[in-house]
Amino acid sequence: MKKSLGTATLLAPTPVWLVGAYDASGRANAAVIAWGGICCSKPPCVAISLRAATMTHGNIMARRAFTVNIPSEELIAQADYFGIVSGRDVDKFAATGLTAVKSELVDAPYIAEFPLVVECVVLQVVELGLHTQFVGEIKDIKADEAVLAEGGGLDVGKLRPVAFAPSARTYHGLTTSIGPAFSVGRCYAAKKQ
Repeated sequence: MKKSLGTATLLAPTPVWLVGAYDASGRANAAVIAWGGICCSKPPCVAISLRAATMTHGNIMARRAFTVNIPSEELIAQADYFGIVSGRDVDKFAATGLTAVKSELVDAPYIAEFPLVVECVVLQVVELGLHTQFVGEIKDIKADEAVLAEGGGLDVGKLRPVAFAPSARTYHGLTTSIGPAFSVGRCYAAKKQ
């Protein structure tokens, strides 16, 4: 029997993404988010949700652009720091030694050391309650060659992304493959219903 956990934000896992945006003076900032994902394939879009009280929320509203920076397992301490302090008080890039790079396509910075970067312009803003959801149209995805598969696509085993478990407040690696998608379940297609 399942036990009711009530209403909560316990969906697991969630991504560990750093969302980059410039403040009013043009200073680069980024914040860790866990509420995000792909939300449309044509045009290709991601959705991220932020509280209005955050600096990054205001930056995105003003600049109408953001980047999604995906850290590898080796960079989780730096990524975590970006979620511990506010950009209003600390230059997170200076503190961690990470490098902010100006995107050539959108009005937002990305993190040079992170192996995967998604550059987005704001397509839609949806007020949901405590959080605002920003739908960003993907203008480009930049990947370090070290995380690419032989055919040029992304190799998640090389990327070594990190997931967040909200209820336990812990980070987890995601590198073990358990089977090919759209194939492992074919054993049920052969069975008569």
